[in-house]
Amino acid sequence: MSKILSILIVLALLTFSFAGHVAAASYVADPSASLRVKVVNGQDPRAEILKSYLESHNSPLAGYSDKFIEVADTYNLDWRLIPAITGVESTFGKRIPKNSFNAYGWANGNYQFSSWDESIEVVGKALREKYIDRGAPTINRIARRYAPPSSTWAWKVKFFMQKIESLPIYFDLEG
Repeated sequence: MSKILSILIVLALLTFSFAGHVAAASYVADPSASLRVKVVNGQDPRAEILKSYLESHNSPLAGYSDKFIEVADTYNLDWRLIPAITGVESTFGKRIPKNSFNAYGWANGNYQFSSWDESIEVVGKALREKYIDRGAPTINRIARRYAPPSSTWAWKVKFFMQKIESLPIYFDLEG
């Protein structure tokens, strides 16, 4: 019996050890968070990866993959973050208030943007300036402000980020 108890204790310790590592690996912005990508034939491979993923979900946002990448790079965000939020909030832009271009649940879904381009820009800028720069540099911390009191929002955003591209959510290619 003591052998089984010892095994259970070891498994519990391993679980808690890995759980802490996963939570620490959820940064979405950092001076080193920008991927240095190799552009092939004038194409950023992230845009094609994102477009293909959004097309697989019949998303009206598929044609805006370049805009997602541009805004993420401008505000030094993980390029998967904004599209992942659309997955959680509106099934990638398919379930939104009519003509609102609000795929983000912005203002509890009561906000209307004038276009997809504007919405991507406004949300990217706000994530940088109103969340990350104000002490919420992780998805878990963003969730506390973006989607309270949800206990699943952060997990869902991370899930979609990993589905878009299975890179670690926090990565450092500078060294």
